[in-house]
Amino acid sequence: MEAYYAGWLSILPPVIAIVLALATKEVFFSLMVGILSGTLIYSIGTGADNVVMSTVSTAFETMGKKVDFNILVFCTLLGALVFVVYLAGGSKDYGRWATKRIKSKRSALVSTSGLSLTIFIDDYFSCLTVGTVMSPITDSLKVSRAKLAYIIDATAAPICIIAPVSSWAAAVSSSLATTGTFPSEMSAFVAAIPFNFYALLSLAMVFAVACFNLDFGPMARSEARAAKGELGNVAALEMDSRPSDKGGIAEMVVPILSLIVFACLAMLYNGGYWGADPKYHTIAGALGNCSASQALVWASFGALTVALIQFVPRGLMSISTFLNGCMDGMKAMLPANIILVLAWTISGVCRDLLSTPAFVQHAVSDGGLTAGFLPAIIFLVAAFLSFSTGTAWGTFGILIPIVIPVAEALDPNLLIVCLSATLAGSIFGDHSSPISDTTILASAGSGCNHIEHVSTQLPYAILVAVCCFAGYIVAGLTGGSFLPSFLTAIVLLFVCLVVLHRISARRMAAEEAETAAAKAAPVE
Repeated sequence: MEAYYAGWLSILPPVIAIVLALATKEVFFSLMVGILSGTLIYSIGTGADNVVMSTVSTAFETMGKKVDFNILVFCTLLGALVFVVYLAGGSKDYGRWATKRIKSKRSALVSTSGLSLTIFIDDYFSCLTVGTVMSPITDSLKVSRAKLAYIIDATAAPICIIAPVSSWAAAVSSSLATTGTFPSEMSAFVAAIPFNFYALLSLAMVFAVACFNLDFGPMARSEARAAKGELGNVAALEMDSRPSDKGGIAEMVVPILSLIVFACLAMLYNGGYWGADPKYHTIAGALGNCSASQALVWASFGALTVALIQFVPRGLMSISTFLNGCMDGMKAMLPANIILVLAWTISGVCRDLLSTPAFVQHAVSDGGLTAGFLPAIIFLVAAFLSFSTGTAWGTFGILIPIVIPVAEALDPNLLIVCLSATLAGSIFGDHSSPISDTTILASAGSGCNHIEHVSTQLPYAILVAVCCFAGYIVAGLTGGSFLPSFLTAIVLLFVCLVVLHRISARRMAAEEAETAAAKAAPVE
């Protein structure tokens, strides 16, 4: 199929998908309608004999061409690995070990944050595992379930989006591949990590709150109630499958380390590190030349094989339990895989059929848009869309093919910064939206009432987002300079955090004084 220059009509498919997603909160339906609207424009513009059949056939033909089966296989195998690791009981044994050693509230919060950081391969796995392991410990030390849910949620997606070996990295790399801009999508992903301010600042804020108890707003009230023994509206976490009681910490550590080691070796191998061409005989050269999606498939299969050898012969689970666990984990990845396929397709419709990048480049070049504010604007758009729809993957899948041509047209020096702003805004929505899968799973994994979790963490997420916005303004005005932009964001975060904590503490102290005075007053 040859490209057709549709002019302003070429931006209708993503606009329709975004508007429908905001109105219906149904991402699958919205993306599919966006795809069909694009192929309808193409069919009419190219003069198809049968517009209806051409619209449908073009949509699915484009889908078949754009699907990256390596990414789908990796995500599916990763889902299987996550579930069997949970069933093996490694995380449960970590909880038993931690209970004997964690004696203070601060160490409990820091340990929860640390455990979340070690489980970076998938945010679903992190949400369910960390909450199950740490809730008995945090309960005994009077940490509110709202605080536990916040730490889980604020470290799940943010750590996954800056970990090169994760389902998120694979999804982003695949979206970048549709633009054809970068010689190595994985190298571009790694280059974008330092400018992913929302992920970095979220992690910094988690440890600041955990170490120094700098709570404010509704979270401070929840913690004050927890200190009196009221942990919150606690719900019991129910799982269809229970982990083994025989597993040790190695059952969690070994498969994850295997995945990391295999991924690194596989990337070096297919990047030509041990090949005939000497220019790829360096780590940087091989990683720049590698096919990350193919390497991640090999790595996930290798890690799953290690898990099979580690779990079944030792009697931690039967072969049927292992295989059933694999199937359950694969099923859990189906929604994410569907979003990826639809995002790839709408990107292909816009880029390959309707020439959207060419139209956007011309419009931006002629429109006089200032490049200096582009990263901040992109961050706001991505944050709004992701918060409204509750999906980070759907957001960057739609925006990356649009953002990259705009950045190239205005200022190529801001290309990586604009990519990072897209990812950062997407993570904000995934972290804070009440309809996000990760937010819902964090509530479930911690046993916290969902509305309480959303209301207590939202002020924290908004604070981080505001500081990121300031950082991206500085990044745009300085031509993508990292140090001044990051320092602006991180210093602003800690100043605001301390100020808000003090204001909240004074208000709570005044309220307690009023309550005490009211109780002490004589009754007439």
